[in-house]
Parts: sequence; structure tokens; C-alpha cells
Amino acid sequence: MPSKRIDELTTERARALRSNMTDAERTLWHALRSKQINSHRFRRQHPIGQYITDFACIEAKLAIELDGGQHQTQATYDEQRSEFLRKQGWRMLRFWNNDVLENLDGVLFVIAENLEIYPLPSPPP
Repeated sequence: MPSKRIDELTTERARALRSNMTDAERTLWHALRSKQINSHRFRRQHPIGQYITDFACIEAKLAIELDGGQHQTQATYDEQRSEFLRKQGWRMLRFWNNDVLENLDGVLFVIAENLEIYPLPSPPP
């Protein structure tokens, strides 16, 4: 089966976003990296089609978006992106930046709950 290549411009944008993470993104990344939630691996600024998700767990097809004030004015774009991801089989979680910064434990609890829906397979005996 041929692999679906990501557009070079999208890849470059994802790299740039990784270099310029917000405080909320850095805080959540510190908690997600290195398989810290039930051994699930997350990627940051991960391209899916023409869109870039803030965080993605590929095995569970779970995308996480952090929203700041700018998202109040781009609701149509966000809905189009969410619809595209749903059609690709991805589930979406959205959190406000201030939720991450002020209630990280609560955010991590919701993420862990959603990962339990589709746990990683157990290793063979």
C-alpha cells in the first residue's frame, strides 16, 4: 500500500511550530512526552493531511488541541479541521490554554480516560 506523503509546506510549518511552542503547549508536552501516560507515545505538532494537530497519539488515533483566544474567531476553520480528522478515524480532545496552565492534573485525567477507550495491546506472554 503506498504511503500518504505529507505536503512539504505542511511539514515545514509543523517543524516551525515545534520550535515556537506556547507556554501551555510546553507544559502539556512535558507531561506527555516519554510515554508518561499509560505507555502511550505522543507526537507534538503532528501533520495529518493538510492539518497540524498540537499533539497526537497515533496508536489510539487521539488528537489533542490547545485553544487560546484566537480560536474564538476561527470556529469555522476549527470545525472543518475536526470534521476532516473525524473522517480519518481520529478522536479530538480540546482544552483551553488556561485549563492546561491552571489544572494540568484535570487535563491529564481526561486524556488518560480517553486513552483507556483504546488501550495499547498487551505484549505476548
